[in-house]
Amino acid sequence: MDTHDVLNQPERADPRDPWADDPVLQDHLTAQKGIPQEAFGRAIVELDAWALGDAARRHPPEAQIFDRTGRRRDRVTFHPAYHRLMTLGLEAGYAAGPWTGGRHTTHAAQVYLMSQVEPGICCPLTMTYAAIPALHGPLAEAWAPKLTTRGYDPSEKPIEDKAAATLGMAMTEKQGGSDVRANTTRADPDGDAWRLTGHKWFCSAPMSDGFLTLAQTDHGLTCFLVPRWLPDGPNAIRLMRLKDKLGNKANASAEIEYDDALAYQLGEEGRGVATIIEMVHHTRLDTAMAPAGLMRAALAEAHWWAAHRTAFQRKLIDQPLMRSVLADLTLDWEGATALGLRVAAAFDDPDQRPFARIAVALAKYLSNKRCPAVTVEAMEVLGGMGYIEETPMPMLYREAPLNGIWEGSGNIICLDILRTLHREPDAAEALTAELAAATGADRRYDIALEAHEARWSGGIEEAEARLFAERTATLLTASVLIRTAPPATADGYVATRLNADRGLTSGAVTGLDTGGVLDRLGPV
Repeated sequence: MDTHDVLNQPERADPRDPWADDPVLQDHLTAQKGIPQEAFGRAIVELDAWALGDAARRHPPEAQIFDRTGRRRDRVTFHPAYHRLMTLGLEAGYAAGPWTGGRHTTHAAQVYLMSQVEPGICCPLTMTYAAIPALHGPLAEAWAPKLTTRGYDPSEKPIEDKAAATLGMAMTEKQGGSDVRANTTRADPDGDAWRLTGHKWFCSAPMSDGFLTLAQTDHGLTCFLVPRWLPDGPNAIRLMRLKDKLGNKANASAEIEYDDALAYQLGEEGRGVATIIEMVHHTRLDTAMAPAGLMRAALAEAHWWAAHRTAFQRKLIDQPLMRSVLADLTLDWEGATALGLRVAAAFDDPDQRPFARIAVALAKYLSNKRCPAVTVEAMEVLGGMGYIEETPMPMLYREAPLNGIWEGSGNIICLDILRTLHREPDAAEALTAELAAATGADRRYDIALEAHEARWSGGIEEAEARLFAERTATLLTASVLIRTAPPATADGYVATRLNADRGLTSGAVTGLDTGGVLDRLGPV
């Protein structure tokens, strides 16, 4: 420039490789016997998926409720970048893999990687993945083969004419939110099918080929599958508007109405919540894993900036206080990643079903509570630059709260944890065994676990559910790290999370092996 030289403004020459540059993912995926995701990471780079994600967000979906003649269209249009990312995820087996000979651990790694690129795409992919185990009988015979096809077919056709399909969800209503038993949508019998009438406040991925939904019959709340297209044309699903959300801009979330829409019963009449719980169980795995991916993306930016930016005659990464902050944040990220992949491994083993049931809720709670704090601290590392939309930081900041709200906000999750431990003794036993598996390696952990068990031996009051969930999840994370992470990470996590010698803010710690912990961030 004529007026000045541009100095001390680091500039990335190439997109980072989300697999090759991430020793934490590689190590913990190997520890949980997951399939390496090198090919998926390479595909992200080769496709320049970050640019596609940026385009999909800058050109968000648009609702076409009517056409120019005034006839209803009830459709959503997307930028081509959205479709390319959907193709990337579905062809890689994000939704189909665990149901076609793959592993949930591999799926969890794909959630982690895709969340760093474009989190909004994860919603329709996750819904499709999670809906498959909820299907059974004739509905499974008709839908499962299309849902488990490694391909993407966005055409508007009945399910029997599709090469591949996706499935969404429409559960909550204005008056109930998480209390779905307050739903008022009505289902009336129509031969072997039903007709639904009512309003849904949140419909995830409204351009899906069908939706799992809840409606009231004479016998109570019942689960249904509502196809979007019928052999003679569109079903009576009315698109009211798209939600104007804080983030998740590339994904269309909508309000819809069923206007005598054709639907098929799924599960026992009056047992809708019990039927849908299998889908919720699997979506929780993704909402536990996605915040780890968001934290990774934020820390990758902060680490790169600190390694190349100079202040007060030293690189930021060489300054002791900055190293403490970054190391402390790294412990949150590696803890979330390790716990998420450990939970995913339990999904792969039918014998560990009780542990998966309780551990996925604990992982979802703690990881999502840490994600916004980690993201905002990482943004602060970049200073004013981190507040600029041309960096990934604002997008990551807006995404950080989402998974903590989706599929049960904090209080819902904590109460579910208490119910599970009370009603399912095998889940409580599995959790106790997992916590005990790390004893003997670090006396500080043993002391913390003993104190925890003594503190809650007399029962847990509902008002204390968050305290119990946080401390249990923290111990569970420490247990996993002690057994699978390098000494600097395991020691740092135990010292700063299980002892009282730390402040309320990130970096307010002492005694960390910052060099050993920061090595986990990978190359810059």
